[in-house]
Amino acid sequence: MALHNRATPVTDVDAFERETLTSLSMPHEISMRHRLPQFGHLFSSDAYSAGYYSYLWSETMDADTWERFEETGNVFDPTVAADMRNIILAPGNMTDRAEAYRQFRGRDPDVNALLRTRGFPTDAPPATGGTTGNE
Repeated sequence: MALHNRATPVTDVDAFERETLTSLSMPHEISMRHRLPQFGHLFSSDAYSAGYYSYLWSETMDADTWERFEETGNVFDPTVAADMRNIILAPGNMTDRAEAYRQFRGRDPDVNALLRTRGFPTDAPPATGGTTGNE
């Protein structure tokens, strides 16, 4: 995030990486697996960035769906499982996917679910949805 929270753009990527790793007290024995120039493809065309966004949105819905299971206190809750099967999976693309998700969850997906899954602190508690009609 240090790259994106700057008032001025980075002009020396190597120096920026070294300074950032030093500020994090990164041990020298641990090398970076992915360096900033490797992410150029993400921003080089609309095609890939749109695809990458869809991956993140899928992960958001996955994390938010999982939280619905967790809210029951039983991640194997048969009612939630039946709702997922009947509302999300069985109809496939025969129904509007956004509307199906709203019917399943009682609201739109909560992006904070993805942030929590990835270990980011959020001020927002897990959002609970309304009923789906099967509850």
